[in-house]
Amino acid sequence: MTADPAAYRRATLIGFTAILMWGALALLTVWSGDVPPFQLVAMCFAIAFAGALAKWIANGENPLDHLGHPGPVWLLGVGGLFGYHFFYFLALRNAPAVEAGLIAYLWPLLIVVFSALLPGERLRWFHLAGALLGLAGTVLLITGGESLSFKSEFALGYGAAAACALTWSTYSVVSRRFGHVKTDTVGWFCGASAALGLIAHLLFEETVWPAGAGQWLAVLALGLGPVGLAFFVWDYGVKRGNIQALGVFSYAAPLISTLLLIAFGAADLTWVVAAACAAIIGGAVLASRNFTRRASARGPASDPDAGPL
Repeated sequence: MTADPAAYRRATLIGFTAILMWGALALLTVWSGDVPPFQLVAMCFAIAFAGALAKWIANGENPLDHLGHPGPVWLLGVGGLFGYHFFYFLALRNAPAVEAGLIAYLWPLLIVVFSALLPGERLRWFHLAGALLGLAGTVLLITGGESLSFKSEFALGYGAAAACALTWSTYSVVSRRFGHVKTDTVGWFCGASAALGLIAHLLFEETVWPAGAGQWLAVLALGLGPVGLAFFVWDYGVKRGNIQALGVFSYAAPLISTLLLIAFGAADLTWVVAAACAAIIGGAVLASRNFTRRASARGPASDPDAGPL
C-alpha cells in the first residue's frame, strides 16, 4: 500500500517540531540553575510522564493499555531516552565538553546512514552530502572555529560520547521497525526514564532544588517541551516521515540553541555563527530535495490509530 504523500510530509513536519524544541534546551537548562544533571533528567521526565497521564485520563483512556508491549520495545524506548542522557553526562564528566559534544552530535549523521538499512529506504548522495554539510556547520558552532584536541586520557569520555550518538541514532532508526507501537507508549518510556534518573541521581549526585519561581518554571518548560513533548513528536516523525530529512534537520538544533543564547545576551553573534548557519541550512535544503516526492510502497509505517499526544 502506497503511503499518502501529504501524510508523509505532515509526519516529517511534526517530527521537525522536536528539533525546534531541542533548540531551546540549552537556554532553559541555563535558566534552571544549578540542578544536577540526573536530578534534572528525573524531574523533567516525571513532568513528561505526568503530562501523558493527564492526557490519558482526560480522554477516558486506561494508562495500563499502553503497557502491553514485548521486551524489545521497552528496551529500545527506555534505552533510547535514558541511555542517551546517561552516556551524554558520563561523557561530559570524563572528557572536555567541546570534543565530547561533537562526538555525541554525530547522531544526525548516523541516522542518515543507518536509515539505508530500513525497508523501502535508499541512501542517496544528497542525503549524505547534506548531513556532512550540517556536521561541518555544527563543528564550527561548537568549536568557535578553533582546533580540536583529542587526548588519550579522555578515552572513557570519548567512548561514552560515541555510545551516546549510537544510542540515539539506533533508537530513532529502529523505532521505524516498531511503527505499530502507538506514540502514547513514549509516556511510559518517560516514566521509566524518570525512575532511572532518580536512581542515578541518588547514586552520583547531591540534591539541589531550583531557587525561585523562575528556575522552577524553566524546569517545568523543559519537562513539557524539550524533555517531554519533543520525544512524542519525534517518535511520530521517524516512524512515518522522511527519516533522512529529519536526521539532517537535526543539525538545526545547535544552531537554534546558539541563536536563542545570542538573543537573550548569553552569547555573541560572530562570523562563525553566520558560517555555521549557512552550512546547516544549506545541508538541510540539499538533503530534503526529495521531501515532496511520493513515499515508496515500502516506505514509512502507517497505523491509523497511532499519533502524537
